[in-house]
Amino acid sequence: MAAPAEPLEDWLKQAALDLGFSDCRITRADESWENGERLGDWVEAGRHGEMTWMEATLERRKHPTNMWADARSAIMLSVNYGPDTDPLEALKETTHGNISVYARGADYHDLIKKRLKQLARAFAEKSGAEVKVFVDTAPLMEKPLAARAGLGWQGKHTNLLSREFGNWLFLGSILTAAELEPDAPEVDHCGSCRACIDICPTQAITAPYQLDARRCISYLTIEYSGHIPHEFRAAMGNRIYGCDDCLAICPWNKFASRSAEQKLWARPELKLPELAELAALDDAAFREVFTGSPIKRTGRNRMLRNVLIAIGNSADPSLVEGSVIPHLDDGDAIVRAAAVWALSRLDKARFDAEKAQRLAGETDEQVSAEWNETPA
Repeated sequence: MAAPAEPLEDWLKQAALDLGFSDCRITRADESWENGERLGDWVEAGRHGEMTWMEATLERRKHPTNMWADARSAIMLSVNYGPDTDPLEALKETTHGNISVYARGADYHDLIKKRLKQLARAFAEKSGAEVKVFVDTAPLMEKPLAARAGLGWQGKHTNLLSREFGNWLFLGSILTAAELEPDAPEVDHCGSCRACIDICPTQAITAPYQLDARRCISYLTIEYSGHIPHEFRAAMGNRIYGCDDCLAICPWNKFASRSAEQKLWARPELKLPELAELAALDDAAFREVFTGSPIKRTGRNRMLRNVLIAIGNSADPSLVEGSVIPHLDDGDAIVRAAAVWALSRLDKARFDAEKAQRLAGETDEQVSAEWNETPA
């Protein structure tokens, strides 16, 4: 008698592990859920800030079948990107830039999308079912889908948490027309813990499971294109790209391990780079340093804004001459304004002298307003 055929779901999960995914689970893509309405309320309240693409794609985001009407199952996948050190220790290195763990290595979009396509192609060939592949650049609510599939649960910081990997997880998804057996959803294991809420430097987690992006350092340093509001600058510390505080403090990380994927390990030049070196980058040098990194999309001016705020928080006056003063003449007002603020924090006498020479000739209103602020 022939051996029974291996269930398609079992083959799929093993194939995912063989490709380097950390976990693979399945959920229905065509069942009703309340997450779409919650997202609508969040956007209506303006908590998405400048992320206008959230509003523009809101209807498609509300349900997986709005992305693809024939979707019946969602294959949810995760990749562990756990760091080898505690990210909170990096906050003590005030003359070095702190980059979020996820952005210290290769761009995860490229890595995950390549593997998703490989898995989707193999699954389509084996099952005969249509598939569509998504990484987080697509309007799909991956975290709620991942929780329904059992990859983890959404913690009070709104990120996905796993008992095995903590909250250091990249997500990817494959929608398919195939009717697959779903896995059980994961339950919430946060209990009464509020560590992520209490540690947030800007109180961006306004209540359990509620995030106001407009207050979030990750949003401010990555997505926000304007002048960083004064109320958040000191709280940014040396964080120049993203913030890991709410992730790093989570007690569930005691079960986490360093990522097995070497491409996601921190590049030496992105693990606590010196602020002085970053401040010296012109556009060409910026693109060279951050090639292959998700940081590249922020652009040189936005990164320099963040770096100068970190310099202003460094309490190191030796950075004034070489790293701050040159940017008082920068062609971008966002950079000039941040340089003015940094100078006001590090050297009041020099600030007063530079103000006397420069304020009358400044043509940008917001930069002028920075000069007119009382030095902290």
